[in-house]
Amino acid sequence: MGVKVLVTGGAGFIGSHLCERLRDLPGHEVWSLDNYSTGSEANHVSGVTYLRGETKDIAELIDFAPDYIYHLGEYSRVEQSFEDVEQVWRSNKDGIFAVLQFCRKTGAKLIYAGSSTKFGDGGMGRSQSPYAWTKATNTELVQNYGTWFGVPYAITYFYNAYGPREIASGKYATLIALFKERRRKGEELTVVSPGVQKRNFTHINDIVDGILLVGQNGYGDEFGIGSPESFSILEIAKMFGGEIRMLPERPGNRMTADVMTEKTRALGWEPRHSIRDHIREFCDSLDT
Repeated sequence: MGVKVLVTGGAGFIGSHLCERLRDLPGHEVWSLDNYSTGSEANHVSGVTYLRGETKDIAELIDFAPDYIYHLGEYSRVEQSFEDVEQVWRSNKDGIFAVLQFCRKTGAKLIYAGSSTKFGDGGMGRSQSPYAWTKATNTELVQNYGTWFGVPYAITYFYNAYGPREIASGKYATLIALFKERRRKGEELTVVSPGVQKRNFTHINDIVDGILLVGQNGYGDEFGIGSPESFSILEIAKMFGGEIRMLPERPGNRMTADVMTEKTRALGWEPRHSIRDHIREFCDSLDT
């Protein structure tokens, strides 16, 4: 019998890469459930079955029992979450409850995408935005369902993923993709003050390597998947070159994050990519 896998948020940046890799594993059947708030049909990969809908409706939308559920389909922007708080609640709180109840019913192992904001600024980051708080408290609920109802789970934490299929424009654009787009157009790079806030930019291939290892062999919490290299946003902007314009400070903008990768490394994971090399290759391509 084949292995049935459901990826929520499978049409998004990280989810589409995960679906692609899962599809290539022998005997795996892969489904995606996505509401397309940030996902795109342009991210669809062949051999994956795509369903449109909200994770809070998972029990009505999924008519089979998955062996694994990779739950990536939640609202995932810090600064914007202050404006979108109702959407954050529907996606992150109503969604996780429905997914956990579905796992409890079907026996699926849950691999939950937590947020590294939980570890930001010495632990204070967990309450700095509606997004951060919902994600941090969701990890506690996942752990409790494991204790209360025997739901098998593993919780991962991604650190600033970058690579192909990033969102390059609009409200939900990610930093590296936004900088690339502005650099292509010869526009100035905008950096939110103070600019010294540090991030651990991690290539999408390294992220997916880690997710798959945790899905197969990880149980419990604190499976961080992040590059050990940290750079300030200003340092990243300077790597791209060109003019830089500072923007006012914004709420929820953490300054640091503790990268906790020990448990993931114990499974055999190692990051293989560097953001410095990635930016250099991109800039070199503009000059050819």
